[in-house]
Amino acid sequence: MLSDFGLKDSYVAEMKAVILSICGNAQIVDTSHLIAKFDVRMGAFVLASAASHFPKGVVHAAVVDPGVGTQRRPIVVETKHSMFVGPDNGLLMLAAKREGIKHVYVISNAEFMVRGVSKTFHGRDIFAPVAAHLAEGHTASEAGPEIDDYILPKFAEPTISAREINGCVLHIDDFGNVITNLSSKHLGEIGVKEDDCLSIRLDRKSALLKYCSAYGKVKINELITLIGGHGFLEVAMNQGSAAKKLNAKRGMSIRVRCA
Repeated sequence: MLSDFGLKDSYVAEMKAVILSICGNAQIVDTSHLIAKFDVRMGAFVLASAASHFPKGVVHAAVVDPGVGTQRRPIVVETKHSMFVGPDNGLLMLAAKREGIKHVYVISNAEFMVRGVSKTFHGRDIFAPVAAHLAEGHTASEAGPEIDDYILPKFAEPTISAREINGCVLHIDDFGNVITNLSSKHLGEIGVKEDDCLSIRLDRKSALLKYCSAYGKVKINELITLIGGHGFLEVAMNQGSAAKKLNAKRGMSIRVRCA
C-alpha cells in the first residue's frame, strides 16, 4: 500500500480493514503513507523504487488522488511482474513501465467494490476491495474493460535528442539527493560514460559535474552526478545536501549534456 494519507487519521486502517475482510490471509506491506499531499510525481517515484523488489504476483494499491470523485478513472495495470490498482492520473505508470505493461483495465465491476461507494474515498471503497479480490486470485480482466488511452505522464519518460536529455526532478530524498527521471540507458543514448563531465542545467542554475559511480568518488561537500540505488540519475553532494546547495524542488526541469 502507498498513499498520501499520513498516519494521524483512520484512512489507512480503513483500507486495510476492507482488504482483510475480503482476503483474510493477505500480507499487507506499507510502502509509504507519507507521500506529500496530492504529489502524484513523488508517489510515482516511491512506488517505482519499491515495486520491483516485491515477489512476482504482488498487488500494489496506490492512492495519491487529487481527482477523486471526478471523471478520472480507477484502473488496474497488469505488468510482467505485478498488478497495480489506483487512479488513472499517472501515479502507477512509472513503476508499470519499468516492469513492462501488459494490460490496463478500467474498474467497473461493482462486485469488486464496497456497497455505496463514497465520492471522496475511492481508496477504501474501490482500490482496497479490488486489490483484495486480485490477491484472492481473481484476474485483472474481471475488474472491467481493457483500455489503451490511459494517462502516461511526462515524468514517466524524458525527451532525448542527439546531444541532450530533458527531464525533471522526481524526488528529493532525506539526504538532499536530487533524483531525476533519467536512467543510465538514457545517458548511454547520448554517449555518457563513467568519469565524464556533464553539463547540468537545473531550472535556471547550471553546473559542470563529474559523472561517478559512488558518492565518495569526490571530495566532501563536492557536487556530483551518479546513478543511485533506484536506477535514476541523481545530482548529489558527498556528505551534504545537493538540494539545499542548488535550491532544488520536485518538478523542476533538468537538462543534461556531455560537456
